[in-house]
Amino acid sequence: MAVLPARIAPRVHAIAAHRGFADALVAGLVPRYADAELGLVRLTLLLPSTRAIRTVTEAFIRHFGESGSARAGLLLPRMVVVGDLDLDEALGPLLDPLDAGAAIPPAVEPTRRWLRLAELIALERPGLPGAARLRLAHETARTMDRLLTEEIAPDELLGDLVLDTLGELAGHWRDSLALFARLQARWRHELEERGEVDAAARRNLLFRHAAQVWRNDPPATPVIAAGVTSAAPALARLLRVVSELPQGGVVLPDFDLALPTHVWDELGYAGAPDAVPPLARGDAVTHPQYHLKLLLNRMGVAREEVQPWHRAGLGAAPPSRSQALSSLFLPPSASRSWIDLPPEKRRMAGVRLMTSANPEEEAQAIALLVREALEVPTRRVSVVTPDRGLAGRVAHHLRRWSIQADDSAGVPLPQTAAGRLFLLLAETGAQGAAPVPLVGLLQHPLVQAGDPATRARWLERVRRLDLLLRGPRRAPGLDAIGAVAGDGPLGEWWARIVPILAPLVEGAGAPLADLMDRLVTAGEELAGEALWAREDGRALAGFVEDLRLHSRAVGTMLDPAELPAALREAMERVAVRPPYGGHPRVSIYGLLESRMGRADLVICGGLNEGVWPATPATDPLLAPAVLRALGVPGADFRIGLAAHDLAGALGAPEVVLSRAERDVGGPAIASRFWLRVQALLGEDLLPRHTETRIPDLARKLDTSGYDPAHPRPRPVPTAEQRQVRISVTALDRLRSDPYQFYASSILRLKELQPLDAEPDAAWRGTAAHAILEAWHRSGRPLAEVAEEELARLGQHPLMLALWRPRLLQGLTWAAAEIARHPEREPALFEEWGEMEVRGVAIFGKVDRIDRLPGGELAVIDYKTGRTPTGREVEAGYALQLGTLGLMARAGGFPEVEGEPTAFEYWTLAKSRTSETGFGAVITPLLVGAKRSGIPPDDFLPEAERYLHDALDRWILGDEPFTARLNPDAPGYATYDQLMRLDEWMGEL
Repeated sequence: MAVLPARIAPRVHAIAAHRGFADALVAGLVPRYADAELGLVRLTLLLPSTRAIRTVTEAFIRHFGESGSARAGLLLPRMVVVGDLDLDEALGPLLDPLDAGAAIPPAVEPTRRWLRLAELIALERPGLPGAARLRLAHETARTMDRLLTEEIAPDELLGDLVLDTLGELAGHWRDSLALFARLQARWRHELEERGEVDAAARRNLLFRHAAQVWRNDPPATPVIAAGVTSAAPALARLLRVVSELPQGGVVLPDFDLALPTHVWDELGYAGAPDAVPPLARGDAVTHPQYHLKLLLNRMGVAREEVQPWHRAGLGAAPPSRSQALSSLFLPPSASRSWIDLPPEKRRMAGVRLMTSANPEEEAQAIALLVREALEVPTRRVSVVTPDRGLAGRVAHHLRRWSIQADDSAGVPLPQTAAGRLFLLLAETGAQGAAPVPLVGLLQHPLVQAGDPATRARWLERVRRLDLLLRGPRRAPGLDAIGAVAGDGPLGEWWARIVPILAPLVEGAGAPLADLMDRLVTAGEELAGEALWAREDGRALAGFVEDLRLHSRAVGTMLDPAELPAALREAMERVAVRPPYGGHPRVSIYGLLESRMGRADLVICGGLNEGVWPATPATDPLLAPAVLRALGVPGADFRIGLAAHDLAGALGAPEVVLSRAERDVGGPAIASRFWLRVQALLGEDLLPRHTETRIPDLARKLDTSGYDPAHPRPRPVPTAEQRQVRISVTALDRLRSDPYQFYASSILRLKELQPLDAEPDAAWRGTAAHAILEAWHRSGRPLAEVAEEELARLGQHPLMLALWRPRLLQGLTWAAAEIARHPEREPALFEEWGEMEVRGVAIFGKVDRIDRLPGGELAVIDYKTGRTPTGREVEAGYALQLGTLGLMARAGGFPEVEGEPTAFEYWTLAKSRTSETGFGAVITPLLVGAKRSGIPPDDFLPEAERYLHDALDRWILGDEPFTARLNPDAPGYATYDQLMRLDEWMGEL
């Protein structure tokens, strides 16, 4: 019978935050385990992540460089990843050398599990859309992993602790729990048939096997677990075994040995063996030491058994920093001691607080701090922030000084060039070649990126098509785009693109693997090898191959309309990390990447609520009460991890805490950690720790000095430039805002509508005029003519469905109004006219002219929007009808003769007096009970007077075309940016 080795007291050490974990670890390992001939190769280090391996490797290099022994060679220890709940590391194969491979089933591929869970959800929820099923499948997999990591058996979901909470839960939580239980049962049955286990379950089995083997047969070489903070039960038991090995040990990062015992007890049960439930409602899960207490409890190690590490790192901070950190994160009741805390325990020498006005200014200030720090040789700088947008802006600002510092946390795949192209292909197909994704796809930087000349010709055609597609969306499909492109060179170019995009646009519901094949084929035809060439392309290739392989095996079906959403969510989980080669002394980290790292200056950015710490995300399937009953850390547990990350960063020799007072949504709330630092420092110490010089410099960096306000534009063109033909609508604009006339009629700058523009008044007016003109000329039924004209306009069916009923109601009223007055004879429809006044050509298009019984004329203008008010008519800002009347009287419309005496706006807008709810006749004349307008006998004389006044002042005279000459006049905002309105309007 084998005799088990005697139990050894656990060797658990802690490195305080101010010592610098990686450097302190190396400083202690080298003298203890280094061999003159073999170096450190006999030592095995169990580290939490591949990032930690890199960090410790760099610490070894620094140590040997400082000690002067690097010339003798450097044999590093064997470093393997043991696991971390927050990093997606495949840990199983690293433990296979322990001869566990044959006994432990293989792990199912994560992508296959995700897709199969979506199929199982379809059986439970048949009506759920495909993208929603995939989203729910991802959340289900995450919840399964949490339970597996915590070694929660499926039958525990129906245990007494959970059942006792059901009465307190809302109905949707009970339904979610039942759904999750059924899905888990189905999935476990499928895994048993395949002889596989989930990755988290395999990891637990490997941990259990390693613990058993090492307990019965301890390794002959040293094994040290360093920096592992995950409190997973199986891993905690393994760490206990490692701590009891004859040559083993566990080293915890940023563990606070100075924390008073009563504060440690106030943290709560934290998974204590005799606690029921293991995680109580009152546990201080947001405290930075809580997860370490949870780990020690699961290891079965008392806090008193943890010993301080015997060495400090190269860049250690003052020891007094640890005392301040202990006080900084005290639980609520213990924080009352701040009142009597002496200054020496509140001192945070080397820590500064920096406030900026907005995220852009914050990024600029952080970049300046980095640039200033690099002036000191060998000084290392780290920027730590969970805000990836802030990290990207900092990296961008650093390029001003040729400092390459990419975000080591990576960029989500959809935000890379290759990822955006792939998603644009999916969106183009899903939206039937809608203008926005189509133009975005065709002008993407990777499309035709090989030869510059070819790329230039390609972009020229794309821009021509872009201009033609501006305005309200046309009918979906490639044929509608072809009709716009025409038969010329642009049409020939488009004809070559159609076969590439046709499989995407014309495809129906299909297997997901086939949809991926179509995207890949179209992408390669448009971009060639450039799609896969760089690091983002390689990440995309791996994502596509993995998804294509498993979706084909599973048989996943998906509607192409749901493909963009499903792809985007899946690609968001893929991070594209930059290749090495950036500045050797500058790093930009996320919170996970920053763990165990150390620099001489650490800048913590984005210290606002919702960023650091992030807003807790509740598990969508299991209620917080259920998780607490099962002993699974809840959403607030992540706040404690974020606090621990900040505590580790605050251990650097010099630290700058940074936040912006505003974000994109408005005023930002300072992080609870930031407020604690301010409260701890107090009014007497806070001013000494406030950084104001760098934000002031950041504001001045891009300021060229005093910039006087832009003057109000008053252009004065030459007499030759003023000789232009004037439309009747432009004449009104000339009188109300001369600058708009100058920009549109003299400079000939026309407004460029956006792609997929909303149907504006101009479009509705064009449609209404076209329908009325065709109806008047053909005499056919109005509804029939309207359908033909709307179809001819070729607009998107959804837009037509929204606007057709209102438009037809107004047109029906117009037809009924004409029939109601048989004594009036419509004589002219949609005709152009022209007259010459003092050598200036005045032209315009009249909507309709009726001949009255006495031979007089009625000038009518159709309106789909608002009509001018009487005050605007009196001021001369809306005399289009009067100018058309002058034109008719002067013979500008050869087909009609007579004296215009009636002037009417026929509005098709909503009206309370109309039988159809739309339509009304409004006159600019001062008649009846109206209080504003121009008397009938004065209308044409006033129009003529205003006409000559405008000619005298601006066309034949030399008066400047002053911007917003009449601020109260109605106008458009088309040229507001050109006239720089906001810069001078307030000075008037």
